[in-house]
Amino acid sequence: MLTLYLRSAVMIALVLGQGCASYSSEHTKDYRRISFAAPEHYEVWLVDVLMEKSGERSWRQPGGTVKCCWRGPKGPAGPGAQADPFPEMVWVHWFSFAEQRYYAHLITLPENIESKMRNPGRVITNEDVRQVPRHNMTIGLAPGGQIVVWVQSQIGNEMEVLRSQAELVDGDPSDFSSLTEAYLQKHSDYLEENGLQLDKW
Repeated sequence: MLTLYLRSAVMIALVLGQGCASYSSEHTKDYRRISFAAPEHYEVWLVDVLMEKSGERSWRQPGGTVKCCWRGPKGPAGPGAQADPFPEMVWVHWFSFAEQRYYAHLITLPENIESKMRNPGRVITNEDVRQVPRHNMTIGLAPGGQIVVWVQSQIGNEMEVLRSQAELVDGDPSDFSSLTEAYLQKHSDYLEENGLQLDKW
């Protein structure tokens, strides 16, 4: 019986592996994703994310905690979702745990953003090195309300396409008191030693 289970597991893994290989090689031409990143130790909470493609669609993308990552071997990368159609504008409203402040900004994406995303980047797989369209756009949210936007197909081939400055907006930090307490238990020592590093991002 155990042998039967093992054989079934192997077959399922092979089928899933074939599906992933097909997806990465064929589907990435049209697949586009928008994700959010924050510098390590500077977590934020996405209060609201609204997207619009003029004349076609306006929609909301799920929010929540963004913990990491900004640069290095783990970034830029973070939580996100597929974007279809691809928006022209992104409204983002977030709460900074380190600053205890709310920020918001309407990001107007460059007109040539989609052509930049079609521009392939070098991707290293387990099998080979290939050129894959930069199908993922990552929106980075840093202390001081700094916004940086990258497009990439793999961590390491990101290309910066936009910098912008968000505005401080009204909001009650006590709405996040329990989450802030948990955040500070992990990061207060780092914040005391390093501050917000506003000129780093």
